Amino acid sequence: MNAEELRKLPAVSRLLELPEARALIAQHGHTRVTEALRIALHAARQAIRSGDVAPSPDRLLANAAQHLFVALAPSLVPVINASGVIIHTNLGRAPLSERARHAAARVAAGYCNLEYDLTTGERGSRYVHAARLLKQLTGAEDALVVNNNAAAVLLVLSALARDREVLISRSQLVEIGGGFRIPDVMRQSGARLVEVGTTNRTYVHDYAEALHPANTALILRVHHSNFILSGFVHEPSLQELVALGEEHGIPVVDDLGSGSLLDTQQFGLAHEPTIQESLAAGAALVTASGDKLLGGPQAGLILGKAELIARLRRHPLARALRVDKTTLAALEATLRSYLEGRALEELPVWRMIAAQPETLRRRVQRWQRRLHAWGVKNTTVIPTQATVGGGSLPGQQLPSWALALASPSPDRLARHLRQPPQGRTPVIARIEEGYVLLDARTVLPEQDGELLVTLHLALSDVPPGSGTN
Repeated sequence: MNAEELRKLPAVSRLLELPEARALIAQHGHTRVTEALRIALHAARQAIRSGDVAPSPDRLLANAAQHLFVALAPSLVPVINASGVIIHTNLGRAPLSERARHAAARVAAGYCNLEYDLTTGERGSRYVHAARLLKQLTGAEDALVVNNNAAAVLLVLSALARDREVLISRSQLVEIGGGFRIPDVMRQSGARLVEVGTTNRTYVHDYAEALHPANTALILRVHHSNFILSGFVHEPSLQELVALGEEHGIPVVDDLGSGSLLDTQQFGLAHEPTIQESLAAGAALVTASGDKLLGGPQAGLILGKAELIARLRRHPLARALRVDKTTLAALEATLRSYLEGRALEELPVWRMIAAQPETLRRRVQRWQRRLHAWGVKNTTVIPTQATVGGGSLPGQQLPSWALALASPSPDRLARHLRQPPQGRTPVIARIEEGYVLLDARTVLPEQDGELLVTLHLALSDVPPGSGTN
């Protein structure tokens, strides 16, 4: 039986003569289509040896087309974040605003004046484009943009503290994600780490005792952006460190990480230090991320004293860490939203943070009604808690609402949501107490329609009793 079925398989040359194959060749080229057909035939032989019958030529061509789709499909694709984590590092952190997306696309479409001065007709600097806006927003003397906040810290230490000492509290020797740790960054820069105080309590006199004006280059403060110290704890204020530094001529660098320009307390959250506050307190330099609470593209922002920023610009490492034209365009557009007072309505991160729970509840109820009309009955609208995430406001939660999906196999349903049919957008949910939850706070309203289509398709592929009639 196997031999008879194997003989039914057509040759590659015959398959290539079919109109469907010629259409594939026009799209993907002869070589790729030939290889895909060979792979489809090999899979068919394996299946026949296991007891299957020979597939038809149409099925072989369909399998080859599917192989081409998978092989040539981009690995980086948009997803809908229904996890309830607003700044989700694994999902690309802050989604860009429409204004930022358009700005990046505009300069990517052709040439631009990245390093060309349109007034003089001579070479210019890429660093001027975002610096002007950052100075306006924060009051900094000058600003520099590199490719992320870790790069910003590395450049500051390399340019200002190589072969010299940097004082830092033991409570701030943090791991910043992906296994990268502040002590490792400091060693890579060539700076000598000097730990002061203890894990839970550090005082300004600990810094004073460790400080040696001839050897100490910087005092570094690292904000606890991804963990909380509580209980019997103490750290000196930034103002105290600045006063100590000024007494001995030592600059203080404040690594904020999350990069907020707005007061988070107005949304019922704990206070997150802003860039403006750190500069007003006297920090010589402040570093922050562009893609966390700032709500823009991945970038590292360095703001502060003009003389120090000038030294950073001249350092050879600055070229290795520089950002491209699309990042600068998106960052500029993001900063303009702040300058115009439109951050809460234009920047997705702040739209999500500012969303009212009652508005979220009504949206989830609309999801439920639409699904009910499609025959999906086993859903529940429940209150839940969303988080800011992304190394910002640790432990802080925002009240939210979610659609809870009952399923005998929550993992399988979540997998179907992540891997929808071709052309649909993957949905990232979370599993809690045996239910698959879709949290409305992290789904932008304009994504509701696509979310429901993907959800309906996923529910159609799970076993009976999993959420469909």
